[in-house]
Amino acid sequence: GPCTECSCSSGKETDKAASNTKKKDNGDRSFIPKIFFGTRTHKQISQITRELKRTAYSRVPMTILSSRDYTCIHPVVSSSGSNRNEMCVELLEGKHGKSCPYYHAVHKLSEHYAQQSAHGMYQAWDIEDLVSLGKKLRACAYFAARELMVGADIVFCPYNYLLDPQIRESMEINLKGQVVILDEAHNIEDCARESVSYGVTESQLRAAREELDFMVNNNIRQKDHEPLRAVCCSL
Repeated sequence: GPCTECSCSSGKETDKAASNTKKKDNGDRSFIPKIFFGTRTHKQISQITRELKRTAYSRVPMTILSSRDYTCIHPVVSSSGSNRNEMCVELLEGKHGKSCPYYHAVHKLSEHYAQQSAHGMYQAWDIEDLVSLGKKLRACAYFAARELMVGADIVFCPYNYLLDPQIRESMEINLKGQVVILDEAHNIEDCARESVSYGVTESQLRAAREELDFMVNNNIRQKDHEPLRAVCCSL
């Protein structure tokens, strides 16, 4: 039906708007694109969701994609340093005979928001709200946010989740036919450079050169390792 929240509700759908409405292959239902809203920092997402609560669209299904640094609630993993991703993967794979009980309860968060929506109590939320609820229900906020993306109309995330192809693939983000909004887009150049850049220390270069020296001196794939050694030496 027509929109009831703005001035377009009184007018008829234009030919251009009609042509932009896509049909699903398996039926007559219209394809409604998601809105991917990219920001420079997680703090800005908090500001935007706070403003969203004040609008007529505060009950629109949404989610926020962020790293484990902001959403992990496992007491051991969340208190670790920079290897949270590795520790999380090890728990999910059960490498040490242990699994993550919070991951297996992800459905609790999804069901909570589904019930809120069904009873007309759904409101836009922030990362802190999701994490707090995750701790209360003992459910993983990180994977819950990803699961909520399926039914979300608005997806908030940092720039690199949209620009970096590796992150897009790992987060299963498909931008084809979707709406992309980039807040403060003048920062995109710096973010794009960071996405295709990598930093190494001098000690790391020295260690790499020593290992490559060993490979070359012992005739281990010498043709492959000699050019790499030359790069390390030049740097």
